[in-house]
Amino acid sequence: MLRQQISARIAVPAISAAALLLAGCGSTISGTPVAAPPGLDSVVTTTGAKPSGKPSPGRPTTTTTPADKGGDTDFQAGIGDCVKLGGTTDNATIHKATCGSKDSNYKVVAKAPTNSQCPADVDQAYYETMAGIETGAICLDIDWVINDCLDLGTKGSGSDPKRIDCSTRGAANGVKVLAIMKNSTSVDECANGDSGFVYDERKIVICVNTL
Repeated sequence: MLRQQISARIAVPAISAAALLLAGCGSTISGTPVAAPPGLDSVVTTTGAKPSGKPSPGRPTTTTTPADKGGDTDFQAGIGDCVKLGGTTDNATIHKATCGSKDSNYKVVAKAPTNSQCPADVDQAYYETMAGIETGAICLDIDWVINDCLDLGTKGSGSDPKRIDCSTRGAANGVKVLAIMKNSTSVDECANGDSGFVYDERKIVICVNTL
C-alpha cells in the first residue's frame, strides 16, 4: 500500500502588526506578536495518494468565501475557526480550539494554495507540503478578544501567544485587548493614548494596554 508523507510547516510572514505602536507618537515598543519561528516541522502520515480538491467520503468540506483562495491541507479548518498552534523546531502542532478559550491562540482568517499567498499582514501561516511542494496554507491572526489578556511572547524566543489572567504582572509581552477597529490603519484612533497593533493590508487596528 502506498504511503506518502505530508510535511506540516509554520511560516512567519513579514507582518505590519509586528510593532506595538503608541498612539500619537508612532514610536515602537520592544516586542512583537509572533508565534513559533519559521521552519517548525512536523510529519503527518496519510495512507494513499494525495487527495484531490474534490470532496470525498469522510473528508470535511467548507464553503468557499472571498478569503478562501483554495489549497489543500490535511489539517482541516474553516475561515473563522480558532486553533492552538505550537510545538518545537522538530515537531510543530496545530489543533482546533474554541475561539476565546484558554487554548486558542490563533484564528483562521484566510486560506491559500501557498503561504506566500496569505494576506501580507497575517500574524502566522501554517502550511503543508508534499515532496517539497506546498499543497495548501492556513492564514492566521492572533485570536484577539476584547477584554481578554494575552502574553504575546518575546521576539525570537519561539514562544507562542497565550491567554493569561489580566492580573498577571511580569509577562514577557502582556497586553489587554481594549478594542478592535475595522477600516482603520492608525493607532491614533485608539482612545486615551492606548497602544495598538496595525494590520495595514486589511485595515484593522487592535487597541491594547500593556500589563
